[in-house]
Amino acid sequence: MSTFLSAEWRKLAMANYAIDPDILKAFVPYKTELDTWNNTCYVSLVGFMFLQTQLLGMKIPGHVNFEEVNLRFYVRYKDGNNWKRGVVFIKEIVPKTMIAWVANNVYGENYEALPMRHNWQLGTDKQIVSYGWKKQQWHEMIIRASPTPEDITTGSEAEFITEHYWGYTQTGLSKTGEYEVQHPRWQTYEVTDYTISVDFELSYGPVFTFLNHLQPQSVLLAEGSLIKVLKGSTIL
Repeated sequence: MSTFLSAEWRKLAMANYAIDPDILKAFVPYKTELDTWNNTCYVSLVGFMFLQTQLLGMKIPGHVNFEEVNLRFYVRYKDGNNWKRGVVFIKEIVPKTMIAWVANNVYGENYEALPMRHNWQLGTDKQIVSYGWKKQQWHEMIIRASPTPEDITTGSEAEFITEHYWGYTQTGLSKTGEYEVQHPRWQTYEVTDYTISVDFELSYGPVFTFLNHLQPQSVLLAEGSLIKVLKGSTIL
């Protein structure tokens, strides 16, 4: 299948919350089911940079390097005898209105264009990575981590969070959008401290207000890599 979008996803900050799976039932796309790790259901707040972005092989001026922050959860879909592990996005926030329009209309995702900012402080003894967005007020996630990347352990929570290679979108009661994301296995950095100053109700709606008072189960910083998003299809 041909490539719809290619880019580098870099410095992925991931705050992972263990939640009651019943909260997500209304968001689970047709023919998929919630995917869990050690019987734990997660939602993740993820911030990262798109770099060197190309749409259908072309760089669009002003839309090459930009931030994204999303709230996502994890599902799986049985295709024949094989399980495909994927993510579903509650909402994706970007700073570009055209990107939001394309994602909403081509893939049926829930994108919102808002003012955004990021800051990377990459030192020899530590790194600080932050992502922010403005909706009525500034919301921000900040991660402090080691500068040395490490391989992800097989069977770990970090592997579960990062090793989902499909995207699924709820496009109707009896159909689901599916697309593949290709990238190599990532490395992560040891997180030493973090700050999450986010009003989840303002950003993602009243269903997720409870996250304002919940500490994440884990926080990760992944280096990322070159990625490819392939053209999508529909599950009926």
